[in-house]
Amino acid sequence: MQITALGGPFDGEDPLQVLRANVELNQEIGRREAVAVRRARMQGVTWSEIAGAMGVSRQAVHRKYGGSRFKH
Repeated sequence: MQITALGGPFDGEDPLQVLRANVELNQEIGRREAVAVRRARMQGVTWSEIAGAMGVSRQAVHRKYGGSRFKH
């Protein structure tokens, strides 16, 4: 697994800069998670298996990603 640098320093002196960097990181994580869920569904992975990999309930992951764009 590889993590790339985003935004800016996460431990800098300027709290607003740190907040902006955190927002950017969270957005990227959200995008990557959505892509991974979509790929898993396209490969026939069940909602229960996806939920287990994410450490959440099947209902939680289905509520978040259960729209038609994630069904195969």
